Amino acid sequence: MIARTWRGAVRAEDADRYLAYLEETGLANYRTTPGNRGATVFRRILGNECEFLILSLWESRKSIEAFAGSDIGRARFYPEDDRFLVNRDLTVNHYEVVWSSLDDLTASGPPS
Repeated sequence: MIARTWRGAVRAEDADRYLAYLEETGLANYRTTPGNRGATVFRRILGNECEFLILSLWESRKSIEAFAGSDIGRARFYPEDDRFLVNRDLTVNHYEVVWSSLDDLTASGPPS
């Protein structure tokens, strides 16, 4: 399994609208691409900006290429991104997943 990460930032006041937009575009596309095992979105307020970190999990490089194209090191953007993003990473990082407890969490629910 491969983890794909990307970072970007929006104005703090746009954080909720940007998250809704992500759910309608990129996250929806992840879910419809064969080989995608899910995505997690992290965010934190840093002064006037809200940083987003997206982690998506993929079965293979081939499944990432089905989503992102042959240049998997380039970030994929959508037309509305220009409206929200004040800072963006033009690239993504990929990591081999060597251990995860996510299956345990989904089977039993979150820790209490």
